[in-house]
Amino acid sequence: IPLTKQDATGTVSIEHLMLDQIDHIEIVRGNVSSIYGSSAIGGVIQIFTRRGDGMPHVTAEAEAGSRGTTRLAAGVTGSSTASTASNTSNTSNTSNTSNIRNLNGGEDALRYALNASNFRSNGFSALNPAQLPNVNPDRDGYRNTSVSGTLARSFSHGNEVGANFTATRGRFDFDSSFGTPTDVQKGRTDVGTASGFLKNRFSERWSSRFSYSEARDRNANHYDTAVGISDDHFESRTRIFQWTNEIALAPAWSGTAGYERQWQRLSADDGFGTVFSANRAAESLYAGVQGKLGQHQLQFNLRHDAIDRVDPATTGYLGYGYVLSPKWKALASVATGFAAPPLGYLYSPGFGNPNLKPERSRSAELGVQYAHQGALMRAALFDTRTREQLEFDPVANTFANVSRARNRGLDFSASATVAATVLRASLTLQDPRNENTDERLRRRAKTLASLAAKRSFGAWQLGGDLGFTGSRPDATMLPAYALVNLNARYQLARTVEVYGRVENVFDRVYQTAFGYNQPPRGVFVGVRWQQ
Repeated sequence: IPLTKQDATGTVSIEHLMLDQIDHIEIVRGNVSSIYGSSAIGGVIQIFTRRGDGMPHVTAEAEAGSRGTTRLAAGVTGSSTASTASNTSNTSNTSNTSNIRNLNGGEDALRYALNASNFRSNGFSALNPAQLPNVNPDRDGYRNTSVSGTLARSFSHGNEVGANFTATRGRFDFDSSFGTPTDVQKGRTDVGTASGFLKNRFSERWSSRFSYSEARDRNANHYDTAVGISDDHFESRTRIFQWTNEIALAPAWSGTAGYERQWQRLSADDGFGTVFSANRAAESLYAGVQGKLGQHQLQFNLRHDAIDRVDPATTGYLGYGYVLSPKWKALASVATGFAAPPLGYLYSPGFGNPNLKPERSRSAELGVQYAHQGALMRAALFDTRTREQLEFDPVANTFANVSRARNRGLDFSASATVAATVLRASLTLQDPRNENTDERLRRRAKTLASLAAKRSFGAWQLGGDLGFTGSRPDATMLPAYALVNLNARYQLARTVEVYGRVENVFDRVYQTAFGYNQPPRGVFVGVRWQQ
């Protein structure tokens, strides 16, 4: 279910999605519009909620720490009959169609999952009074209540019917730089999804999935200022019908094909008498094929998106791999991408621009991969060129297109176990630029790096990670920063685990956007019970 909002942010309310509700997260990097559609120009973050399998499993968790932070969570998952079906949450996919084959051969079963959580924090001042003297320097707290669930019945021969939902309410205090230090601003965001699906295995070669889904994001803000009291409301809503098919073409080849239709809507009331709404429909057809021929591996995807009031787009992906040896493989890919401007970019009163063009990109990548005994290393050179890049122009106070932008560089990632220590590392060296002005793109760092390690010692598990972000241009040049986090777990009993972590160990002061504070050092401890 795509969660990108249609409002003037064009973002995802990812800050309100609690990890308690999530089984795992996968990141598909690169230009994958031909697989996932509009806005997948730079990759996709896939969030997999928990699904029930096997014997009933109950968990409960409590955590407390710095800044008055508390968290409580509980959940139950399971199935009425042990199934031979694989758990899709353990499968790494590059296409949502890949999950279909995991159900082939499963027995009849009723799967279920229900999870709930509550989170509270006193927070810190969202904006920096030293840089923006008109902001209220008080703490800006946050409260969150979330629940998610799934219920599905699987039948023999790979058939399944089911439904799932998520619901999250986040309440927050925030700051505005356009007022006085005594102003108080509060907000509430409700994020919810609901979906029903039907999976069918029509033959040994053909599996199909129908789904109807809805995603809503409602935001309401209250302003108590020196000039008066006001409220605003925004709602972004997307309904999606999707039909996806997977076909076994040959022993080493498979194909996918599908149809998707979306109904997108945005409604808003700015609290000062300006009320507006906008809606549009989007249709997509997509297909792909992937397989092996000797040492050669091939993936090809093609997608056509037709969106009301936006020029249609056809995007493609061609990926090639050549097996050099049992350990080494050469990789190459070319892809085109497409991002339609959200409704808020086009029509928001005051700063919308109905003349915006869709963002389009062309990417190429050349790399090498090493895999042996659980170790995986990958290095790739990339070059992405973008036309009509969507950005907000702070001078003109409106959305605009950057006619030409380019980013090229090197991306490296590795994971391995060395001397019983699990290690992960990544490094990105890039040069993202506006080709018209030759200036670096705003808030883009040239260097990004990370290193993480964890090791078990009997009942103990110790770990930590280091992240580095280089300097970025914004209202001023934001300095580079490095963050260190540490964590520890102890298995107190078979069903009880205690844990602790220290975030931002050295209490670094840093910003990801000019004027916005980031969390100082935090210490947190918790206990988890599972049965």
